[in-house]
Amino acid sequence: MVQIGTPLTNHATKALLCGSGELGKEVALELQRYGVEVIAVDRYANAPAMQVAHRSYVINMLDAQALRDVILKEQPSVIIPEVEAIATPQLLELEKQGFRVIPTAKAAFLTMNREAIRRLASEELRLPTAPYRFADNYEQFIEAIREIGMPCVVKPIMSSSGHGQSVVKTEKDIDAAWHCSQESGRAGAGRVIVEGFINFDYEITLLTVRHSAGTTMLKPIGHHQVDGDYRESWQPQQMSTAALAKAQQIAKTITDALGGYGIFGVEMFVCGDEVIFSEVSPRPHDTGMVTMISQDLSEFAIHARAVLGLPVPEVFFCGPSASKAIVVEGKSESVMFKNLDAVLEEEGVQLRLFGKPEVNGHRRMGVVLATADTVEHALEKVERAYKKLQITL
Repeated sequence: MVQIGTPLTNHATKALLCGSGELGKEVALELQRYGVEVIAVDRYANAPAMQVAHRSYVINMLDAQALRDVILKEQPSVIIPEVEAIATPQLLELEKQGFRVIPTAKAAFLTMNREAIRRLASEELRLPTAPYRFADNYEQFIEAIREIGMPCVVKPIMSSSGHGQSVVKTEKDIDAAWHCSQESGRAGAGRVIVEGFINFDYEITLLTVRHSAGTTMLKPIGHHQVDGDYRESWQPQQMSTAALAKAQQIAKTITDALGGYGIFGVEMFVCGDEVIFSEVSPRPHDTGMVTMISQDLSEFAIHARAVLGLPVPEVFFCGPSASKAIVVEGKSESVMFKNLDAVLEEEGVQLRLFGKPEVNGHRRMGVVLATADTVEHALEKVERAYKKLQITL
């Protein structure tokens, strides 16, 4: 029997979010709908989830002692990692001491390090992946590119949303790719992975949720990325019966190996009927923001249920839908979004603005959502709405 206390009392059920961006904000809101007391933690002040949480802390989450201090102070019922840049070895220690990490500390540790998850998927579980090599320095990096060949993809071992990622197409791209991996990753300079470039037909995210009643898989989500960062997503992505079956088997295999309760975003490349594993995130996925309009239960609502030990019955699919990220470029601590009445004038269009306090370079600041009779029409709808949006810095 699941029971939940009352927020801000001695019997409160407390969830501590390690990461408080736009995805964490939605998770916080869904948890609060069940009366959960939410504590938001991130590396900067006034992050989106902090704006709706009961309390918040600003720390360097790669600082193991700082992270431990907050968790010991708050004594949360559950710890929910929402980003990659966390001192995951500390989570392993805290789990041994009785704290509950979502989905498990092992899953957080493995998936927040591209080397660990790739070795698990390819070498232990024997899932199909792109060829890969790892490099600790520039000389090893050059050797890895020579072995893998060009084109190839370069990524920091620990990063997200395309930070530090680039494609090496020719010799002239090599130096820039190395510097990008060392300067733009969210955890600083260090080890990188060099992957063979896959000539895929399309990419998918298969949202897979492990919950008290079993495992549920949602309709596949197609997406378009720029430099590893999502720009558009749509649901459903049409797939052959054979490809969908392979994708579901890969998703079941990797999520069973990671264990625990919660939603996983399993990313895969699809070439005809063949499916190749790419990455897995043990939390809501950015491409899954489309579920805020495509389903009766968004990925965030599903994650909250699973985290709390509640079952996830059949999820109702509302119809073909699309999302388009609002990416702002420049430098400002006061971004203004204008012409919103025009953005929302068309039927079936919704808008989410994340409330991030500043932009310095480029940053995802919101998302446009739409539903229509076909995926193609939904994509056209979000594009029309996006073009009406006016942004000033």
